[in-house]
Amino acid sequence: MKKYIDTGKKDTRSGFGAGLEELGKTNENVVALCADLIGSLKMDAFIANNPDRFFQVGIAEANMMGIAAGLTIGGKIPFTGTFANFSTGRVYDQIRQSIAYSGKNVKICASHAGLTLGEDGATHQILEDIGLMKMLPGMTVINTCDYNQTKAATIAIADHQGPVYLRFGRPKVANFTPEDQKFEIGKAVMLQEGSDVTIVATGHLVWEALRAAESLAEEGISSEVINIHTIKPLDDEAILNSVKKTGCIVTAEEHNYLGGLGESVSRVLVKNHPAPQEFIATNDTFGESGTPDQLMEKYGLNAEAISNAVHKVIKRK
Repeated sequence: MKKYIDTGKKDTRSGFGAGLEELGKTNENVVALCADLIGSLKMDAFIANNPDRFFQVGIAEANMMGIAAGLTIGGKIPFTGTFANFSTGRVYDQIRQSIAYSGKNVKICASHAGLTLGEDGATHQILEDIGLMKMLPGMTVINTCDYNQTKAATIAIADHQGPVYLRFGRPKVANFTPEDQKFEIGKAVMLQEGSDVTIVATGHLVWEALRAAESLAEEGISSEVINIHTIKPLDDEAILNSVKKTGCIVTAEEHNYLGGLGESVSRVLVKNHPAPQEFIATNDTFGESGTPDQLMEKYGLNAEAISNAVHKVIKRK
């Protein structure tokens, strides 16, 4: 069983900031826009180095999306930055009409996603954003798991032609993927091979899936763990190849089970290879205030919950 090492907890939003800083040096067409949350989005370094390529829009997120769409017409590659709730729910009409419908090359970069936003509570903890964005035709949806992967994804999406939704978070989490990784949009990452159950996870739940696999191994259960960083386009082949081997699957995400990764996986299975599936996700509910760890435990989004789901799904084989 392969061991993954946490090289030091870092917030994924800082990975975005580091990636954006790198793009500022290597891609002169990259510009950044922010809705009055520069510090929260870690955009400071990009702004310091490229003051003429930054636009502070203020608390006017809908305007930010419209401006970003317009900038693409001149060949710029705009990266918008605000909280996930404000990046999607507040501006869905603008994204649909001004960006997605015409396939504008805008990178919608969304921090503070999911329950792990923590104490700010339900009004800020969007758990529907992946569903909202994946239903837009032509929209690529990415949800990274740690600092290194977020940095790599930020750099990679600049070369992708078309709208992208990049989702990341606020808390410091395990940083365990390679620093020099190549990020391939739409290509799942096999973290650990196994024979008894497939666990596919996205975002903060990837590390929890690895922790669960380690405890399950002590019980003699062999888990195959796959990092699904791109929810759309989904790597159908990786999922099907794994489930054909293991016979069952658990999906894990920091999102409502309606509209998220789990539903996308179900569609793949029902069309190609029906198999038992268990969902680790929020159960059609809003969040609440609390520390990230408290909320992840209460809403069943941790290694223990994944292990319990594995036991259930294996019995259904």
